[in-house]
Amino acid sequence: MKSFNIQNRRYLGNKFKLLKSIKELVKKKCGNYSSFIDLFSGTGVVAESFNSNRVKIITNDLLYSNYVIAKSFFEIKKSPVGLLKKIESLNSIKTNKANYFSKNFGNKYFTKDNAIKIGAIREKIEKISTNANEKFFLITSLIYAADKVANTVGHYDAYRENLDTRGRLELQIPNINYSKNINNKVYCMDSNILVNEIKGDVVYIDPPYNSRQYSDTYHLLDNLALWKKPEVFGKTKKMDRSHTKSKYCSKDAVLEFQDLITKLNSKHIIVSYNNTENSKHGRSNAKISFNQIKNILMKKGKAEINQIDFKAFTTGKSITKNHKEILFYCRVK
Repeated sequence: MKSFNIQNRRYLGNKFKLLKSIKELVKKKCGNYSSFIDLFSGTGVVAESFNSNRVKIITNDLLYSNYVIAKSFFEIKKSPVGLLKKIESLNSIKTNKANYFSKNFGNKYFTKDNAIKIGAIREKIEKISTNANEKFFLITSLIYAADKVANTVGHYDAYRENLDTRGRLELQIPNINYSKNINNKVYCMDSNILVNEIKGDVVYIDPPYNSRQYSDTYHLLDNLALWKKPEVFGKTKKMDRSHTKSKYCSKDAVLEFQDLITKLNSKHIIVSYNNTENSKHGRSNAKISFNQIKNILMKKGKAEINQIDFKAFTTGKSITKNHKEILFYCRVK
């Protein structure tokens, strides 16, 4: 059976192309370290690049779908028994019966047939999962499979008007090196609350910087992962997301960032930032400025700045010329 890696999904702000620069900075500045915290982990690709049997990985993300994926890749120590057979069983499902998922998302984000199958598979996962870890794996496999056939440009804030069939849905096996998952811990919390409970040698921070809420852009995946079948609204069929709104996308962003840095218990802090302060598309304007980040970090310790040429994955409306990704490094006092 085919397999997939953690980076094999489309996601706004994905740092896969930046991994080399992040790893070089950590190697140069952080010396020996035994723990690495990714506070806004998203796809988990940064945490994955530091995962080893010598380093404890701590990840956190406010979205439940990202939490499920991180649980599968970082915290579980062995593949559930019979996982392959269950995935084969899910792939073999054949039905034309409409369901919650197809009624709301069919002929929009997915073809009618793919939407029916996604809903049917998710329903069966609830019935055949014998424990939480097994359910995490099966949902993770479904999320990655759904992303490949989604009629979108990589997010769910909108869908293509002209339906793109994008092939047939097929679940695959997650490619995980279980020997690395020794003492890792995965959270789904407000980062500003979580930092009161954890500590680590190296902390990587990449919060949302503009007004685009990730709970808006990935509402469908959270809906699929949670499977509570809530009422959805509007053309884009979004559920209530008030409990997953990030303050980093609001006017309180600077205060949130300052509070986070003040409370961090770590030796080394690395912050990703990009030069979208004055984007032509208003929703893409950063809520925290370059100087504000620099000044806040300088109060915590010695701050350094590294600029990297970087083409970010965007919605297509917020392309920035001469785009730069900035990596702040702070050696805590």
